[in-house]
Amino acid sequence: MTHGGFRHGRALSSRRHRDNWSWPVAVLGSILMMATTLPPCRAGEAATAATPPAVNEGPSGRIVAAESNTSLRQILEDLLARNPAIASANAQALADAEKASQVKALPDPLLNVTAFPLSPETRVGPQQAMFGVSQKFPWFGKLKLREKAASEDAMAARALVEAKRLSLITEARRLYDEIGFLTAYERVLRSDRDVLSHYEELARTRYASGVGLEQAVVKLQAEITRDETRLLDLARQRATLVSTLNSLRDMPSETPIPTPEIPIYPQLSLNVEDLKQTALASRPEIAEADARIERAKTMFDLAGKDYDPDVTFGLSYTLVGGRTDAAGLAMPPPDNGKNILGISATFNLPVWKEKLGAGVEETVQRQLAARSAKRSIVTAIDRDIGDLLQRIPLTWDQLHLFADVLAVQAEESLRSAEAGYAAGTHSALDLLDAERVLLDVRTGTERARADYAIAIARLEGAIGALVAESVKKGEVK
Repeated sequence: MTHGGFRHGRALSSRRHRDNWSWPVAVLGSILMMATTLPPCRAGEAATAATPPAVNEGPSGRIVAAESNTSLRQILEDLLARNPAIASANAQALADAEKASQVKALPDPLLNVTAFPLSPETRVGPQQAMFGVSQKFPWFGKLKLREKAASEDAMAARALVEAKRLSLITEARRLYDEIGFLTAYERVLRSDRDVLSHYEELARTRYASGVGLEQAVVKLQAEITRDETRLLDLARQRATLVSTLNSLRDMPSETPIPTPEIPIYPQLSLNVEDLKQTALASRPEIAEADARIERAKTMFDLAGKDYDPDVTFGLSYTLVGGRTDAAGLAMPPPDNGKNILGISATFNLPVWKEKLGAGVEETVQRQLAARSAKRSIVTAIDRDIGDLLQRIPLTWDQLHLFADVLAVQAEESLRSAEAGYAAGTHSALDLLDAERVLLDVRTGTERARADYAIAIARLEGAIGALVAESVKKGEVK
C-alpha cells in the first residue's frame, strides 16, 4: 500500500471513530439538557400544599360547629387553625402522604459510561468506550404492597392529627369553663363583700350607740378582708388560666378572653353501650390503631415477597474503532470497527433464609403490637366513659341539691336573721353566720355547674361526638 493509501485508511478510521461517538454524545447531551431545564421545587409551593384541614372536619370540627357560645366557638376555631402542635402533626401527616407516590415508583435507572484509556484490542478493532443503561424491576406485587403500606401509614398519621385536635379542644373547653367558674365566683364574692360592708356599717352604728358589741364589728371587718384576699387570689388564677388558653391558640398570654358564662346543660339520660359504640366509631385513636394493624398485615405480605428475586435488565453499547495497525490496514477484517450491542438480565438470589425469616417474624410481632395497642385504647375509652357516667349524675344531683334546696334554705335563714337583727333578738354575728352559709351554698352551686359542664365536655371528647347524638331515653346504665 502506498503512503497515500495508508493516510487514506487512517482518515477513514478517524472519521469512523468520530461517527461512533456522535450518537452517545448526543444522548448524553439530551439527558443533561433535560436535567438542567427541569423546573426547581420551590419551598413556597410545598408550603402551599401543606395547608391545615378545615376546622369543621372530623369529630372535633363537628363539636366546634355545634357550639352555641359564639365566643367559645371563636376560641376553638382559632385553636384548630393556629395551634403549633396541630400544625406540626398536620405537616407530618402531609409528609407521610407523599411517601406512597415515592415507594410505588421504580428505582432510578442506572447509566454507566466506561472509557478505555488502554483500549483492549479485538479482531475487529480496539474497544474505545462502553455505554450501558439498566433498570431494576422488583418482583410482581412488591411495589403495590409498598404503596399500600405507605398509604396506611398516611391514614394513621391523619388520624393522629384529629386525635390531637379533639384532645386540645376538650382541654380548651375545660379551661373556658374553669374561667367561667372563677368569673361567677368573683360575682358571688363581690356581692358578699357588699353585704358584709352593709352589715359592718350597721354593727358600728349599734356599737357606737352602746347596743352592739365591738367583737361583731371586728369579725365583720375580718371577713371583708378575707373576701378581698379571695378576690386577689381569683385574679391570679384567672390570669394563669387565660394565659394557658391563649397558648393553645398561639396568641399572646395577655390577650383578653370574653367574659365566659358557664353553659347550662339539662339532665341527661345516657346509655353506656350507645356511648361505647359511638366512641368506637368516632374516636380517631381507633382509626389510627386500625390503620397500624392493616399496615402490619401489608408488611407481612411484603416480607413474604422478599423470598422472590428482583430482576435487573440492562442494555450496553460498546464503541469499537477500526484497525489502525499495518496488518489491519492492509487487510481489514470483516466487520472492521463494528460496534457491540449487549443485553443483560440480572437476578438477586434470596438465599439467606435466616434473614428472610427474621423479616417475616418482625412483621408478625408488629401485628401483635398493633392489636395490643388497639386493645389498650379501647380499655382506656371504656374506663373514661365509665368514670364520667358515674360522675355526671352525681354532679347533677349535687347541683340540684345546691340550687334547689340548700340555696332556698340559706336565703330563708338569712332573711330570718335579718328580721331578728332588726327586732333586736339576733346579733350581727348571727347575720354573719347566715351570710357565710349563703356564700358557701352559692359557691358550691357555681362549682357544681362548672363541674357538670366540664364532665360533659370530657364525655364528648371521650366518645368523639356530641353527647346529644348519643342521648337515649332511659336511665344511665
